[in-house]
Amino acid sequence: MQDDAPLGRLEDLPAEYVQALRDKNLVPLWPSLRGVLPPQVPTRQTQPIHWAYADIKPLLLQAGELTPIEKAERRVLVLANPGHTLEKMQASAAIYLGMQLLMPGEWAPSHRHTPNAVRMVVEGEGAWTTVDGERCPMSRGDLILTPTGLWHEHGHDGDTPVVWLDVLDLPLVYYMEASYHLNGARQTVQPGRGDRSYQRAGLVPSPVFGRSGKRYPMLRYPWVDTRAALQALAGDQPGLDAVQLTYVNPETGEDAENILGFYALMLRPGQTLRFPARSPACVFHLIEGSVDIAIEAATPRAFTLAEADTCCAPGYTGVTLRNRSADQPAFVFLADEAPLHRKLGVHEVRA
Repeated sequence: MQDDAPLGRLEDLPAEYVQALRDKNLVPLWPSLRGVLPPQVPTRQTQPIHWAYADIKPLLLQAGELTPIEKAERRVLVLANPGHTLEKMQASAAIYLGMQLLMPGEWAPSHRHTPNAVRMVVEGEGAWTTVDGERCPMSRGDLILTPTGLWHEHGHDGDTPVVWLDVLDLPLVYYMEASYHLNGARQTVQPGRGDRSYQRAGLVPSPVFGRSGKRYPMLRYPWVDTRAALQALAGDQPGLDAVQLTYVNPETGEDAENILGFYALMLRPGQTLRFPARSPACVFHLIEGSVDIAIEAATPRAFTLAEADTCCAPGYTGVTLRNRSADQPAFVFLADEAPLHRKLGVHEVRA
């Protein structure tokens, strides 16, 4: 049968037959078959969308005035994609985004939950996240993991607000009916930091001296190291189109977390880079610079990203980035659903 061949409609069936099916909790497939299995390209609710940090920051600071941390627990403004409806609070099918604020002297209590999370620090100094007993300082551009099931809490010893971008696989875990959290007591900080033990590429602690034995041996990926690695890669391979690094587990080489993928990208001065259409949705968050982004969706969209702006592109959609500066590089943090797609066997790259 041809993909575009007409199928029977629900209204073609006798009303009494349809009601008899419903009474038995039965549904005919053929009227909805093209909806759940469309030809060639999946139906996507994720829309291209841009969240400007200049819009978010004043509202986030106002939230700090309106709601004390004791009543919020986590003071977050969710970056919601209207294609999924704002009530669902998701950026894509599997990605949740939120801008979180911590004011000086505040402490966000310890808890753990089933969704995986990461924190991309947007601005401010003096805050920290304790994950599974490891104290992780928070500086701009740092990526900090809070994987599924690990206790974590946030505190702030500085004197200015600290903001970070939360990225979770919450929509997927919620859809699986597996999303929940537990509150806990304040953690005791343990000696040792993974970002120091695994500070140099190609070098890990030898087993004879005691490897961590942890599923997630490195929880903090400092931006100062990531930025330097990108610049070194660009200098070492001047002909390389995509100067991009993947955040990985330093002991296994696998993705840093098991559902979402995380990457750092450097655009050379004036560079234009096109990403081919891929099955996973992708989030772009600008750490440094100014970038134009064009998304080849059914209704094409184009945005200009300033520092700390965030953008989402649906899957099966080509994306082009252009560094607006002729003499300075731009640095972008990316998050996508690629690890999940690979595990499910649906990962695809198209021209």
